[in-house]
Amino acid sequence: MDDTFEPFFTELTCESGKVAELLRGGLRLKDVSNYISELNFVAAYDLCRELVMEMVRDGKEFEVIRAIDLINLVLNKKGEEKSELADLRAALLHIKTRILIYQGKPDDALQAAAECLNLLAQNVKRRDESFLSVLAAILYDIARLNINRGKYRQAEREIEKSAKIYERLARISPQRYGSAHILAVAAATKTNISKVKQAEMLAVLHKSSDDYMREVNAGVENAAVRLVESLEQEGTTLMQMGREREAVQYFTRSLKYLTKIEGEFSEKQLELSVELGEALLGVKAAREKGIHLLNTMLHKASRLGADEIHKKIVDILYNAGNRGADILGFWHKIFPR
Repeated sequence: MDDTFEPFFTELTCESGKVAELLRGGLRLKDVSNYISELNFVAAYDLCRELVMEMVRDGKEFEVIRAIDLINLVLNKKGEEKSELADLRAALLHIKTRILIYQGKPDDALQAAAECLNLLAQNVKRRDESFLSVLAAILYDIARLNINRGKYRQAEREIEKSAKIYERLARISPQRYGSAHILAVAAATKTNISKVKQAEMLAVLHKSSDDYMREVNAGVENAAVRLVESLEQEGTTLMQMGREREAVQYFTRSLKYLTKIEGEFSEKQLELSVELGEALLGVKAAREKGIHLLNTMLHKASRLGADEIHKKIVDILYNAGNRGADILGFWHKIFPR
């Protein structure tokens, strides 16, 4: 996981544009804070994230921290009257953590994350949506920070917990939390988390992905694309390490998710199928399956006009010692009548 700025995991499911409208109207941040404090948690959280993302888009990322601190200060004073505002203050500290990571200030980000966790720790037995959504988000960011510090074992625990919480939340609202669940699992493939735990998370995700994909939600689809890429990268790395059996599992998962996204057979599905076929050749018991898959992909490559992929398949089969490869089919494609 790198430190590039990413959309805040959960989708904005409440009315958008309100904060920008308020600020354009000349309201001060204090007035915005007062407005936010009267909303329910989900709406307030969305509006705060919208405010921050608007400022980042406008190139005001170094003014964001001041804005968050000011809003948090107002909410803290109000918190003496409304205890539920503690959840929103924790959410703001998560947003602050994310911005500090973006600004390349890991030490400050860790401090903000610790403050966020301290607020949440006031009632650790809670299992409501507002508590869990902030906890999942802050655990994900702490995992990112720990990976950059080389503390992989800690990061494993945090990303695994984050993914499990998002899984739980996605059952409540696939539209809001489905993409977060997918992204957390995708991030898990980039840590040193055990292959057994990865397989368990991917199995759960596979059962849930149909629900996510049914949502008319670009965020879910974008997250799924990133998961496909992460799984493919993991499979490629395993192939380079000579661990073809494990690579087969990752290419298979990647191809299944890509098929859900794209529906019709695409050139990317062709590429992934070829990678899967090549991995299968390296597994003695699955060698024949690999040969069959690659021969099938030869014809699909011809139909798609994917000459470079067609040539790659021929090379793979030739190097594997398969004399049944459709060599003539390849030459007929290059030199049609």
